[in-house]
Amino acid sequence: METKKLSMENSKLTYLDQGEGKPIILLHGFCGSSGYWEKVIPRLAENNRVIAPDLPGHGGSSLFKETFTIEKLADLLKEFLDELKLQNVTMFGHSLGGYITLAFAEKYSDRLNGFSLVHSTAFPDSDEAKKGRAANVEKVMQNGIHSLIDGLVPKLFSPDHLDKEYVATAKTIGYGTLPQGAMSTLLAMKDRPNRNHVLEGTDLPVLLVAGEKDQIIPSEKTFSVTKGNIKQIIIKDSGHMSMYENPDALLNEIQGFLLEIEN
Repeated sequence: METKKLSMENSKLTYLDQGEGKPIILLHGFCGSSGYWEKVIPRLAENNRVIAPDLPGHGGSSLFKETFTIEKLADLLKEFLDELKLQNVTMFGHSLGGYITLAFAEKYSDRLNGFSLVHSTAFPDSDEAKKGRAANVEKVMQNGIHSLIDGLVPKLFSPDHLDKEYVATAKTIGYGTLPQGAMSTLLAMKDRPNRNHVLEGTDLPVLLVAGEKDQIIPSEKTFSVTKGNIKQIIIKDSGHMSMYENPDALLNEIQGFLLEIEN
């Protein structure tokens, strides 16, 4: 898939842009890239314009020029949409991408037709998780990005899938993350607030996707709010990475959600 580049005030973003129709934004997770979505983009692009940016310091995108937060990443995303002259989009955020999606929905709900958290949560980090983020910053500082990725990636997948080729693919993508980008993002995730009020207050259509065997974010953390406009889905035989582990099931849920929004 051909990549494009866009220079903005605080970052140069690389992104995939495929298909025509109503625009969909796909945001990847920590130490990922737009490549995480390679199995779902072609089919989604048959009926939609699908745009998947590399977040700052990830994939082909440059570092953020200032210390950033999840809120600043949401602002950057709004600037990105402005540059592409996109007024309304449907946003799907995987893990870290879900944190950014919630921050975007909080500040710029008028730019959304609906949004989805894919293996993500509105809850903030626990005290234990915050200590883990700080320890991982230290790990990258002392030992480099490979040490972080080698410990992280196997936990993203169901234990049943660790012999699959896509685990090695996720590692390769992770190794491409800039060390400073990983460290800045770890601190941004560590300091993010509770955003369950966004789910509680929104009238937009929402899709919450959890993995049956997710070792990172269990379904009860994803399904934090129950309302009529919020659809809750568990992807069978999947850990934290259903876009690799069970892409057909994830695609079916995304496409069904998009149809509901249109109707």
